[in-house]
Amino acid sequence: MLKTRIITAFVLLAVLLPILFFLPPVFIGAFFLVAVLAGAWEWSRLLNPDAPRAAWLYATFCLVIIFVLLALQNVAWQFSLLLLAVIFWFFIAPFILAKGMNISLQKLRPFYVVLGLILLPATWFAIVFLRELGLVFLLSAMALVWVADIGAYFVGKAFGKRKLAVQISPGKSVEGAVGGLVLCYAYALACVFFLPFESTIFGAWAIRFGWVPMLLMVTLLTAFSIFGDLFESQLKRLAGVKDSSQLLPGHGGVLDRVDALIPTMPIAAILAGLV
Repeated sequence: MLKTRIITAFVLLAVLLPILFFLPPVFIGAFFLVAVLAGAWEWSRLLNPDAPRAAWLYATFCLVIIFVLLALQNVAWQFSLLLLAVIFWFFIAPFILAKGMNISLQKLRPFYVVLGLILLPATWFAIVFLRELGLVFLLSAMALVWVADIGAYFVGKAFGKRKLAVQISPGKSVEGAVGGLVLCYAYALACVFFLPFESTIFGAWAIRFGWVPMLLMVTLLTAFSIFGDLFESQLKRLAGVKDSSQLLPGHGGVLDRVDALIPTMPIAAILAGLV
């Protein structure tokens, strides 16, 4: 399993790194578009595993939404999609997560169908917007999610005692979440001190609003990266599966790898728009 996991990671890096550093930005958009469509396919399979054709239609419909919004060339429509996603994560997702496993996927299936067609395209538009601000801007925002995950894993392993969401993800602990947040603070400060201010969202916020608002922004993004992870874990448990798919051998599915990015990218895009 470890060997398969490493091989898959190397293949993905071999594809992604040249796209990031040697090709025009449109190729990054294309790469993440494929990832979003794969995520849409997995989302549909989680909701209705006995309807494989519906999963392809769902991914196609997700693609149509993205293309229509691009064709309209109206930033207000794209912003509205991002805002809908952010509103969900702020005001609806916490109540869904608070229910734990005491909700019915069958009853909420229509809601989740519509939800995926908002969250997944919004994630793609957020990534494209952040890339337009700069490659380092995008990568530094995405890296915050990975830093939070690394910090939570190692601190949780060493000191984790109190469960964060025992029904949804028994392996996550309060101590791990705090450890991830502290590491994110260190990471954000390093970005401010060692990179040009305008090249990252952390530097831009520190200059525009000050240190305390910048750290509050980091707290917000870190918290919602955890929300995204928990939300996908809850959906998988409701669907009765361990992984969203087997598209990435050794890693599970695409949603398993990008779950924390789904809330953080739209929120980061909105916050970046403020500066």
